[in-house]
Amino acid sequence: MAKKGRKGLTRREFVKAAGLGALAAGVAPGILLPGRSYAQAKDLKILVWSHFVPRFDKEWFDNFARNWGQANGVNVTVDHIGIAEIASRTAAEISAGQGHDLIEWVASPSQFEPSVLDLGDVVSEAEKKFGKQLPLCRRTSYNPNTKKFYSFCHGWTIDPGNYRKSLWEKAGKGSGPTTWEDLITYGGKIKREQGIQLGIGLSQEIDSNMAGRALLWSYDTSDQDEKENIIINNPKTVEAVKYMARLFQEAMVPEVFAWTAVSNNQSLIAGRASYILNSISAYRSAQKEVPEIAKDIYFTPALKGPRGTGWSCEHVIYNYIVPKYSKNADTAKKFLLALVENYDQAMYASELYNSPAFFDTPIPSGNRGYAPVKGARKLRDLHNAWFSDDPFALPGETKGKLLVLKDAEKWSTNVGHPGPANPAVGEIYSTFVIPNMFAGAARGTKPETAVAQAETQIKSIFAKWREKGLVGGTK
Repeated sequence: MAKKGRKGLTRREFVKAAGLGALAAGVAPGILLPGRSYAQAKDLKILVWSHFVPRFDKEWFDNFARNWGQANGVNVTVDHIGIAEIASRTAAEISAGQGHDLIEWVASPSQFEPSVLDLGDVVSEAEKKFGKQLPLCRRTSYNPNTKKFYSFCHGWTIDPGNYRKSLWEKAGKGSGPTTWEDLITYGGKIKREQGIQLGIGLSQEIDSNMAGRALLWSYDTSDQDEKENIIINNPKTVEAVKYMARLFQEAMVPEVFAWTAVSNNQSLIAGRASYILNSISAYRSAQKEVPEIAKDIYFTPALKGPRGTGWSCEHVIYNYIVPKYSKNADTAKKFLLALVENYDQAMYASELYNSPAFFDTPIPSGNRGYAPVKGARKLRDLHNAWFSDDPFALPGETKGKLLVLKDAEKWSTNVGHPGPANPAVGEIYSTFVIPNMFAGAARGTKPETAVAQAETQIKSIFAKWREKGLVGGTK
């Protein structure tokens, strides 16, 4: 980064921005704050989604933001919003030209690129202090065509398969599914013989979006290729759509057409699902609400398709945008760096739901709000230690249940794979083109027709964004 940032922020200010003394968790008795505030009194308004792990907001993030503000002479306001309201609220504030200085998305906000600031200077400084950003996080926040970081990605959530071990043992596959076809072979058997369905949505919600993309990629197809050309209408997509129609008939029930973002979690916890595609949030909820169900929940990596490919779609990947209307952009950037510096606490307070975008971030000294982990000096060390020995496991639970998550970055990727999460892909995601395609076939539409209908929508979306110069490719 040059001596002076793109928005007037000097490198010295950036170095100070991360807090340097580290902010404590809020749940810890001691709070380590810098000796003096180094920012002029300002306001900073932050809009974040209501975290799936309640203690993250109540016990950590809100306190972290307030304490950081007090240390830096900033009046910080944090507002929480439901996950389904993020897009409409962002659009409304940008249209009005006023609102929050920082807005957190749980997907790529690439379609708002023309209306937000380039945060490349924040990424540059973060990489100098904390090491390289995880590639899937970079691809979710950077447009290679415009060379712009339209958002700052500070973390992501691992999305394994969650399965009920006792149900799968009775069906003859106690280790859980490893391929998509296993969901039909064994998941179908569980539905027929034990009366419990699979929990994969076919609705206009975030988890259905994630599951549909994971299925496409595992069948070696996608909506775009690595050069941002449209490739949705091909025999492998048709093959994947035919598979989903079979899966619905063999192992699911019509309620999946009306699911919301919490339906698969609720179904698993209530004992009405043998397998779901989701993060560990459902498991954490079960630990508190139905411990016996939690003890029966185990995890699998990304399921493999017919040719051995397996990818998980990161449907929760944390991206902050700074709208162009913000008068407090420099302060917002300082806050983002402080958040990354204290990500060990974010990981712990989220009960390992949050994984870092910067694995080489050093762990600050002092009271961190959790028991010290021997030999842990960077976030990678904590990540490996906690997934090897879950600090939130229930008494009597099998040890090492989360071990499968340690190498999740090898089988996890971004929306837009194998290309970037460009604005066209963002609009396809937010308008649910992919889950609608699968749902249509499951309801009886000819698979080839469902794919052709999706292609028509995708072509229209790509054409609009290519005309604006924000998407690559030629077809």
